[in-house]
Order: sequence, then C-alpha cells, then structure tokens
Amino acid sequence: MRAGVFQILLLFTGGVLLVFGLLHGEAFEILKKAILVCMECIGLG
Repeated sequence: MRAGVFQILLLFTGGVLLVFGLLHGEAFEILKKAILVCMECIGLG
C-alpha cells in the first residue's frame, strides 16, 4: 500500500515539473543544446 502511494506521488510530482518546464520554454532550450552538441560531434559547429 505504501509503495503504491509513493509511486503515485512521484508520478504526480514528475508531471507537475514537466508541465512547469514546458510552460517556461525549457523544452526549446534543451532541443537547442542537443542540436549544438550534435553539430559539434559531426564537425559542423
């Protein structure tokens, strides 16, 4: 019983943090950084 409540609490917390990040434009920033890393890796950056 306790493990189930803890798992639900963690899932809810993760969802809240995900929505918070999306609302603040963090997904775009992470995508931008990922593109820069890929460009450097293949030698175009």
